[in-house]
Amino acid sequence: MKGVFRIALLASCLASASIDALAAEGAKFAQVLEPAPIVFPRDHGPHPEVRQEWWYFTGNLDGAKGERFGFELTFFRVALAPGLERKDGPQHKDWRARQFYFAHFAVTDRDRRAFHSSQRFARDALDLAGAQDDPFHVWLQSWSVQQDPASGSKPVWILKAADAAYALELRLEPGTPVLNGERGFSRKSAEPGAASYYYSIPRLKVSGSLKHQGQDLSVSGLAWLDREWGSGVLGAHEEGWDWFALQLDDGSSLMYYRLRKRGGQTDQHSAGTWIESSGTSSALTGRALAITSSSSWKSPRGGLYPARWRLQLGSQQLDIEVHPILADQELTVSPRYWEGAVDVRGTRAGQPVAGRGYVELVGYARDRE
Repeated sequence: MKGVFRIALLASCLASASIDALAAEGAKFAQVLEPAPIVFPRDHGPHPEVRQEWWYFTGNLDGAKGERFGFELTFFRVALAPGLERKDGPQHKDWRARQFYFAHFAVTDRDRRAFHSSQRFARDALDLAGAQDDPFHVWLQSWSVQQDPASGSKPVWILKAADAAYALELRLEPGTPVLNGERGFSRKSAEPGAASYYYSIPRLKVSGSLKHQGQDLSVSGLAWLDREWGSGVLGAHEEGWDWFALQLDDGSSLMYYRLRKRGGQTDQHSAGTWIESSGTSSALTGRALAITSSSSWKSPRGGLYPARWRLQLGSQQLDIEVHPILADQELTVSPRYWEGAVDVRGTRAGQPVAGRGYVELVGYARDRE
């Protein structure tokens, strides 16, 4: 779900363009109109024929002494002009570029009651940024996710990101990708081309290190990858979304995005995926997941976000409460949005269940003016 509309929002902020104008521009690129085969490792890599795509990593980490962290590292690719073709290996060794990348890096530090975020931009020139499929590698300057060449037949990915406040170096063990929507085809509105190809890897095992103020901590936990590509934008009647990616302690996982109409109503194209511990998955459509919010958090930078939720999924007899581990997990990037680590508690089929995850809230931020 995630980045397609943020890219549109970013583009509209930079270019003062309307959603209609962005949709018209997107129509010049390859369109996502129907299901198509998703093949690995090819589709871990870039799709330059479409306007935008993203690699979206979030996760919860524990230190050896009980320290608790959340992290986010996301890479976005945006084409500036149609007509690019897929190529193997790094592209654009000189300054010429027809696409650019931007990335967000964030760390939630529960014990210090601190949240830190930063962003970077680069053109895909002089190898400043880029992506490739085999071996898998996505990078923007020193921030990267790359297949470990020593990992053999069972790939391991190495994630690296650092700024002045925090540094991460993590080893990710990806499982089997889960195709969202209709065999990976995910429609976001009834408007032509308002769709993407979308898969997730919901339970990447993580180990590695986190550094802060010269202190190097060993950490471990679970991460989530969301992966999408397409050329569409937000429907004219939609203003944002609430995205949930939850890993329960019984081995099951839940992804769901609630698309919000202007005025706050749930759009019928809201959707998600339920994933059993066995790896089998089932699509969730429309209003399959009932979501109610019981409190809110007001950003000092402007905007009011929901801050605690009750989720009820009748098909799984699931009734859970989701709450952030910190209230302020708002990324002060362009545009601003809230994305943070959460805890989960409740019941499934009458039995206690708990878990962790990430929630993203887009379209709530408001300028002070």
